[in-house]
Amino acid sequence: MRLPSARRLLVVVVITALSTAALALCSSSKKSGSANSTGHGVTGTIQVFAAASLTEVFADLGKQFEKDHPGTEVVFQFAASSALATNINQGDKADVFASASPSNMQSVVDAGNASNPQTFAKNEMEIAVPPDNPRHVSSLDDLAKSDVKVALCQPQVPCGKTAQQVFDNAKITVKPTTEQPDVKSTLLQVENGAVDAGVVYVTDLKSAGEKVKPVEIPVDVNASTAYPMAVIKSSSNKPTAQAWVDFVLSGTGESALSAAGFLSP
Repeated sequence: MRLPSARRLLVVVVITALSTAALALCSSSKKSGSANSTGHGVTGTIQVFAAASLTEVFADLGKQFEKDHPGTEVVFQFAASSALATNINQGDKADVFASASPSNMQSVVDAGNASNPQTFAKNEMEIAVPPDNPRHVSSLDDLAKSDVKVALCQPQVPCGKTAQQVFDNAKITVKPTTEQPDVKSTLLQVENGAVDAGVVYVTDLKSAGEKVKPVEIPVDVNASTAYPMAVIKSSSNKPTAQAWVDFVLSGTGESALSAAGFLSP
């Protein structure tokens, strides 16, 4: 039985549409399978080496990143940027480096382990004292007094270098009671009452809450440091590493950094 011409045309159109859809589905399935089997998608684990001052905000962003990208895991190693840079240049496995100092990042770039770092934040210094402020520290000049115990970061650490820049700007000499390996351990000296004051980042004081009390440093003598970030060339998961960098640079990352007290780059 011959179908009327109009009905024959409709049948041909339907068959053609179904065939096209099937081919597209097949092609999509192959592409998806290829990406998953070769690891080229945003998936798997990445190791992020990050400055200690980024601990709280990066931990929160890491949870959000994993939620937005099911199948990923962000593992952090927080420490002084100078130590992390040395470790990377000595062969430690890392996918991303987020430094609290351009010079530490540059050492990694110069060693051929990263390229094209992007600055994502800045940070300023502030004085931290115990809540009861036993030595009544109220200004930067008080840190130069011989009877005031002061904790600083070690000179090679970004927070130590930036604190020294503050002292140079203010034309004062501060002789620390202790020099700590990173900003978190410096702040802990204040929290434990081992010292009368410490010079740390604004963001660390904010994250410490009521454990310490802030004493502002005048704007005209304060100093800041920039935070660059880059994918490590030896990364075995570059797509996910780059996705993390993009995420930190996104509006979501910028908002989280701002809320934590970081400044725009």
